[in-house]
Amino acid sequence: MKTFVNKLPGIALAAAIAVPAWLIGKTIPVVGSPVLGILFGMILAFWKRPQIFDSGISYTSKKLLQYSIILLGFDMNLFNVFKTGKQTLILMAFTLTAAFLTAYFVGKLLKLDGNTKTLIGVGSSICGGSAIAATAPVIHASDEEVAHSISTIFLFNVIAAFLFPFLGHVLGMSDQSFGLWAGTAINDTSSVVAAGYTFSNAAGNLAVIVKLTRTLMIVPVTLVLAIYTSRKEKGKQAGSYNIAKIFPWFVLGFVAASVINTFIPLPAGMSTFLSQAGKFVIVMAMAAIGLNTNLVKLIKNGGKPILLGAICWVVLALTSLAVQHLILHI
Repeated sequence: MKTFVNKLPGIALAAAIAVPAWLIGKTIPVVGSPVLGILFGMILAFWKRPQIFDSGISYTSKKLLQYSIILLGFDMNLFNVFKTGKQTLILMAFTLTAAFLTAYFVGKLLKLDGNTKTLIGVGSSICGGSAIAATAPVIHASDEEVAHSISTIFLFNVIAAFLFPFLGHVLGMSDQSFGLWAGTAINDTSSVVAAGYTFSNAAGNLAVIVKLTRTLMIVPVTLVLAIYTSRKEKGKQAGSYNIAKIFPWFVLGFVAASVINTFIPLPAGMSTFLSQAGKFVIVMAMAAIGLNTNLVKLIKNGGKPILLGAICWVVLALTSLAVQHLILHI
């Protein structure tokens, strides 16, 4: 109890930063609350804060971040996954593979560190900030690496929200084709919603379902990364391989929350409240990460992550279109 009380000042500071970020993010959903949270945190990082805040800030950016992912599961309905059908799963298999391979090989060429390229790959291929939030604790990413990745993904979310509907009309895409494209090639839910419904209501409805199905890919990807990271670390230092130690248990919580939300009738509004609470805690965690990030250094070293993000984004968008045309014949 005493340990938790020691953490309260830092948790309270992160929450205080998260409130305006949350409210402004609701007004400007294309920008999004997590990005504002990390930005406000980075601005406040210039303040030489008392040490009393440090343990709570660290706890929020690590542990509370994991708990927030569990609450996001209450936003998932597994029946929607079945509804999207075989087409979407084939499309996702190709787009995820393309984004990960691009992040790995281009990241190597750019000499980016492993964690940054992994986070950008995960953020591009799965679901932007939520996927980065779920992956960061699994691969032991630093706050600076998370900040680089979130800011990179944010930039292309904003561009996509405006560019995709225009390109969809220029290419003469159908509602189904555009919905699949937006749902698989745009990272963050807010930008998927913005682009999808700008094109048409039918495209928007499909894009959101496809996007939520993509979110479930957090589960296998984090499990694979947990095992890979553990084996890599074991190679560097002697010690026994303990699956229980490295297993990302919060991902099981995410799955359990999804199952509960799908099969167990909850009181009206509870699922929405819990998933919204999870999203708010993510904003708190991003604020805490921002508080531990050097903004000047981030801007100075930001060129390579942005270039990698741009290449991943273009490859993802082109792969989605190619698979639809050549394999699914849409």
